[in-house]
Amino acid sequence: MNALDNQVLITAVIASLLAQSIKVFLIWLVEGSWQLGKLAETGGMPSSHSAMVVALATGVGLRSGWHGSLFAVATVFALIVMYDSSGVRRSAGMQAGLINDLLVELQAVVREGFRPEPLKVLLGHTYFEVVVGALLGVAVALASFRLF
Repeated sequence: MNALDNQVLITAVIASLLAQSIKVFLIWLVEGSWQLGKLAETGGMPSSHSAMVVALATGVGLRSGWHGSLFAVATVFALIVMYDSSGVRRSAGMQAGLINDLLVELQAVVREGFRPEPLKVLLGHTYFEVVVGALLGVAVALASFRLF
């Protein structure tokens, strides 16, 4: 058996890729431009991290049972990832935004040649983005295990 035969793993990866694809599509709907680079970026709607870890936990539950230790581990892992993305990483992104604003103001008073690169702001997720990602993960896992 190889990794490509692992339905739980494949389901989790598909959930993440689908979430990232939805982000690109939503950006196209709102802004009217295809930004394929967003496929490899964090943050935004829906949370691909949440989709992946919830698909993983749901797949483990469907495959191994809801009462086992493996499902418990996968669920705790999913909760930690979702908490981190909506808490720590989101806060870091907000701080990066403030630092970027300060750098713009500092550029106005500092001599020429001061051109720091802006920090990445979209690092984490709102609670809504996390919940939508989690629901997508459940849906992908349920569809995957019904189809295969």
